[in-house]
Amino acid sequence: MTDAQMGLVVATPAIIVMALLFYRMGVLQKGGLATAVLASLAIAIVLFLEQ
Repeated sequence: MTDAQMGLVVATPAIIVMALLFYRMGVLQKGGLATAVLASLAIAIVLFLEQ
């Protein structure tokens, strides 16, 4: 596993956790939460497979 892939493995869950925290604080609505989680997963998968 390359350094870039390792970074994706660490950063993606951090982004998802932050989105969940923002949702619990009332900053994000359900649609925003879903968009943030799905977008971060999609980006991570594409970048991970391109490495």
